[in-house]
This record gives sequence, C-alpha cells and structure tokens, in this order.
Amino acid sequence: MINAQFNGEKVSSNSEEAYSLYEKSRLGEKINNKIEYALVEALYIVSQQKMRVFAGKKELGFDALLKKMKRIDKKLEIKSQVFSDLRKKGYIVKTALKFGAEFRVYNKGVLPSQDHAKWIVYTAKESDILHWHEFAAKGRVAHSTKKSLLLAVVDEEGGINYYEVNWLKP
Repeated sequence: MINAQFNGEKVSSNSEEAYSLYEKSRLGEKINNKIEYALVEALYIVSQQKMRVFAGKKELGFDALLKKMKRIDKKLEIKSQVFSDLRKKGYIVKTALKFGAEFRVYNKGVLPSQDHAKWIVYTAKESDILHWHEFAAKGRVAHSTKKSLLLAVVDEEGGINYYEVNWLKP
C-alpha cells in the first residue's frame, strides 16, 4: 500500500511501493526524489485500493479526496472516467497540459521514455457544446505535435465513445 501526501495541488510519495508501481505501470512521475501523481492518477490508484492519501496526518477517504480535488479541477470526474477506462484497456495515460489537452496516450506496450504518445485526448460530456473553432484548434494542436486527436465523449450512463481525428491531405 502506498502512503501519499496531498498538498493541495498534488499527491506525492517517496515510498518504496510508489517507486515499484511507477516501474511496473508508469503511474506518476519521478520528480525531486518522489513520485508525484496527477490528480486523476492518484484518484485512480486510490480507487484500485493501492494508495492511501493523507492531508497532514489525516487520511482522506475516496469521497473526501474527490471533493477536495474537484475544487481544483472542475472536470475531474469526467477525466477520471476516461483515464480509468483507458488504463483498463491497457494504455499508459499521462497528463498533457503542455499540449493544451487533458491526456496523452501511448500505444499498448510503449513506455513514455521509448517513444512519443500516439494520441492527445480531450474529454467532454455528451451534452457539452463544442464549437467548430475549438474543434479546429484541438486538431491543429494534435497535428503540430504529430499526434492523433482522440475525443472521449462520456454519455449520461457513463459509457465512453472515442473519436479519432486525423488530418488528410487531398
């Protein structure tokens, strides 16, 4: 079991178990002699009952952790659903803030240190409105980073549909 600290924006651990999980599944990032987790990663690991998260000395259960994290990231629940679904399908999923996206996803069997991500992922609810200029901007970012755009749309029942978008040269 990983014991981790929640410091208001990040979750981190320097435990042997955290390093072991990182080596095995690439959850988290090695930063400053710790493993730091994106909010969705930490929530996923807690849901898998492999991590306990503390704020100071107080342990935060899943619901308390989710509530605190939602104050930081309003889209956390939908992002968490997509993250969990992609992980269960065997993909390595990392954040993609520097690309202006939610995630970058690697082909199955590819480690982030071995190759570039195949997709950048944007999440949306089925009821969300996406304007054409936003869609085009997302496509340009994906194209300029040599990745495919993957739209993950979560419906009202929690089902997820993925739409891959690529540039074509006629």
